[in-house]
Amino acid sequence: MIDWLRRALVEPPAQPPQVQVGNRLLPVELRRVRHARRMTLRLAPDGRTVRISLPPWVPAQEALAFARARAEWLAEQAARVPAPHTLAPGSTISYRGRPVTVAWNSAAARRPQQVDSRIVIGGPEAGLATRLARWLEAEARRVLAQDLADYCARAARPVPGLALSRARRRWGSCAANGTIRINWRLIMAPDAVRRSVVAHEVAHLVHFDHSPAFHACLATLFEGSIDEANAWLKRHGRALYHPFG
Repeated sequence: MIDWLRRALVEPPAQPPQVQVGNRLLPVELRRVRHARRMTLRLAPDGRTVRISLPPWVPAQEALAFARARAEWLAEQAARVPAPHTLAPGSTISYRGRPVTVAWNSAAARRPQQVDSRIVIGGPEAGLATRLARWLEAEARRVLAQDLADYCARAARPVPGLALSRARRRWGSCAANGTIRINWRLIMAPDAVRRSVVAHEVAHLVHFDHSPAFHACLATLFEGSIDEANAWLKRHGRALYHPFG
């Protein structure tokens, strides 16, 4: 039997590398990026994984040393991750930047309805989180379509296709064919923050880069402060992944 096949059958698979972050050992995901010039480090939105992007030629051990040297920074990031919680009647979630209470009533309609500062939802308690997530996604599609039409009119561009994203790392993207994808979780963010992401992607319909011309276009399209919207996402973006994951 070929040696490598014998080892594969007999030896247990190698464990993923880990790094000590505070009082936890977190797995490290290494992603080699063909055109990367340097390593970048981040914590997964749920705080459970350390992710490193690195050029193809950088040894894995060097990447792990890079993460260990920044363990204190990773611990600070982990401390900002909201504690996971299970959605239940009486829970509070965010809708368009405002806290709303999940008001469950088995006799109410299964489809959630916003009533003042409550989201009234019926049906069985089991599956409540799934029904609520579907409603939020539907709301995201409705509101984002309005945002997209608004900014395309300002940019004098036809409205492209819109898709909802469940990405873990990006809030929005613009494909070469013009299709725009926006993370549905932005329906939980303040309106100005959500709209800033849509405006950013529409600006890419005009300038498919991040040149000075792109930023000038974005400043013309967006009615608020891009810096403030970006700062909000940096501070609070992780919270948008809870409790839906």
